[in-house]
Amino acid sequence: MAEVVAQEKSGGKQKKKLIRVDMTPMVDLGFLLITFFMFTTNFTKPNVMDLGLPAKDHSPNPIPPIYDIDTKNQITFIIGKDNRVFYHQEAAEDLNKSNLKETDFSGINISKLISEAYKKAPKPENFTIIVKPTDDANYKNFVDMLDNIAISKKERYGITDIKPWEKKVYEELTK
Repeated sequence: MAEVVAQEKSGGKQKKKLIRVDMTPMVDLGFLLITFFMFTTNFTKPNVMDLGLPAKDHSPNPIPPIYDIDTKNQITFIIGKDNRVFYHQEAAEDLNKSNLKETDFSGINISKLISEAYKKAPKPENFTIIVKPTDDANYKNFVDMLDNIAISKKERYGITDIKPWEKKVYEELTK
């Protein structure tokens, strides 16, 4: 609060008034304004990636369609550690170290592999890309893989765990 203090001089001619202003309410007002702006400010929203999930079936007893994906009608990518990515188009009994091939994320290598596999697919309408990240894979490589799938403009892809028979061959190559 402001208060006026009157002092008299010894001569008695003039009274000098000293004004003292209490700044406590101003400080309170400042903190109230800071609090108000902090609560009303839009903070940066986290960036999320759309995975393009299929639409939900609203029928009471949905019957999932059965797709038999031929090995030549799909391409499987295994995302490994140290920015390594492997791919194959083999069945469980045929996969070995010689046909699990390695590529990298530089350039358009993955998009090119997807396009080549798509051109060779017996039923292009059922062509599927399968992504299998290992426990050692990092998130950046997974996002890069999804970006490459988006670049190749293929709608059918799946993300699943690596199978034991694939993991065995993968571990032989990465030792």
